[in-house]
Amino acid sequence: MKYIFVTGGVVSSLGKGLAAASLGTLLEHRGLKVTMQKLDPYLNVDPGTMNPFEHGEVYVLDDGAECDLDLGHYERFTNGVLSQGNSSSSGQVYESVIKNERKGKYLGKTVQVIPHITNEIKRRILALGVEQPCDVLITEIGGTVGDIEGLPFLEAIRQFIQDVGLENVLIMHVTLVPFIKAAGELKTKPSQQSIAKLREIGLHPDILLCRTEHKLPDDVKEKLSTYCNVPIEAVIEGRDIEDTIYRAPLLLQQEQLDEVVCKRLGIVAPVADMGDWERFVTRIVNPKKRVRIAIVGKYLEHKDAYKSIFESLRHAGAALDCEIEIEEVDAEVLEKENPALHLHDVAGILVPGGFGERGTEGKIKAAQYARENNVPYLGLCLGMQIATIEFARNVLGLAGANSTEFDKKSPHPVIHLLPGQRELKGKGANMRLGTWPTVIKEGTRAMLAYQVPTIRERHRHRYEFNQDYRAQMEAAGFTIAGTSPEGDLVELIELRDHPWYLACQYHPEFQSKPNQPHALFKGFIGAALGHQR
Repeated sequence: MKYIFVTGGVVSSLGKGLAAASLGTLLEHRGLKVTMQKLDPYLNVDPGTMNPFEHGEVYVLDDGAECDLDLGHYERFTNGVLSQGNSSSSGQVYESVIKNERKGKYLGKTVQVIPHITNEIKRRILALGVEQPCDVLITEIGGTVGDIEGLPFLEAIRQFIQDVGLENVLIMHVTLVPFIKAAGELKTKPSQQSIAKLREIGLHPDILLCRTEHKLPDDVKEKLSTYCNVPIEAVIEGRDIEDTIYRAPLLLQQEQLDEVVCKRLGIVAPVADMGDWERFVTRIVNPKKRVRIAIVGKYLEHKDAYKSIFESLRHAGAALDCEIEIEEVDAEVLEKENPALHLHDVAGILVPGGFGERGTEGKIKAAQYARENNVPYLGLCLGMQIATIEFARNVLGLAGANSTEFDKKSPHPVIHLLPGQRELKGKGANMRLGTWPTVIKEGTRAMLAYQVPTIRERHRHRYEFNQDYRAQMEAAGFTIAGTSPEGDLVELIELRDHPWYLACQYHPEFQSKPNQPHALFKGFIGAALGHQR
């Protein structure tokens, strides 16, 4: 088994996750079994309690683990279905060590970063290789080399190399080679300083992946090779991509990244055939059609808050040979203005998930506009609850209908807390999380989209449809298209008298892949194209 560690230097947001995922793609296309892992230095146990403005979207795995959005890159770019073991934070590591100390497992010894914290980090890396046997385990270290919180992880890697042997470990360092406009040249000094930081810890990179706005000339590559003591063929250009992130594996293959990795680790594997990936990229970059979709949300200022939704729309668009033009509509703006001003020229309206009262009335107005104007609508998690509230108010005439999340004294709580949530006090990892089955009703548009009677989807929510209102809503054309197997939880709704209006309590965006678009997103884009025509 081989281990690849991906570190980052100079600045954050260099795209370590995308680089790691792209390498995983290339190695998989060589016929190797790959597993991905993320080690995050922050002290939060997981990002589940973080505001999307703080850390982007929270990505949910099959087993309910709430993870960093890079896990989404891993699942979209590779065939892996990840679990809790694929993601660890400093918070989890320290929590485990402290629990062990309280149980007396350290036999009264002083508990320290070395060896106890570093041993726990190494244990998690090795345990994943046992849980998910593979040829190559790619582990991304979050943060930037030099950050104090990342030091235990880098020290653990140094020890880990001694444990498993230098011949079985490769370090790929993602660094920045900035272009200084006034001087008219690329500068290697930041990368040199970053490598010096790694060397202080006792680590030496085998590959430099250089993020740059411009082509790396041979003399710059030679300079990086000389000063950073890396073979020149291992100085890899990672130029900014203008059209689509899915081009990254193809560009890195041109740079022979996977070849350098296999050579360094002694892996014998055939050249990657990226034909299917190239065809997917071509459909994204050169589509024959275009459709305009509005996303009505409240975290739009952070480009990663709805990352998986954006990517799922692009997957569906590529399958239908269609460019997705996204119109970002601030839900708070709709609270004050006529929604027609912002939605009159879109072919589909999507309302994503979220928490808290801010912007909900604007989302309700968007759902009403979609219903009244026969515009295709897709609601995700909160988007389903919004559709329920809007229908109850404006079709059934239930004044004050709402969710108890937003109005605890609502006269018509059509959305209320799940029974198991009512006594909980804490906020972390105690929602309805992970993959749960849904039974699809025959004769619905949902069945037409899925083509199977039972599906499994990922959830992340506390509130649910109130079954007390089911009969009167169904009588008015509000179709319950999918429920839990017991029938006690409503998972999927649609409107009987609308061309395409579906909303689900789960998060389908977490299961869409480039060449396997999710059924609901594909159905939504297909309906939007029809509406546009």
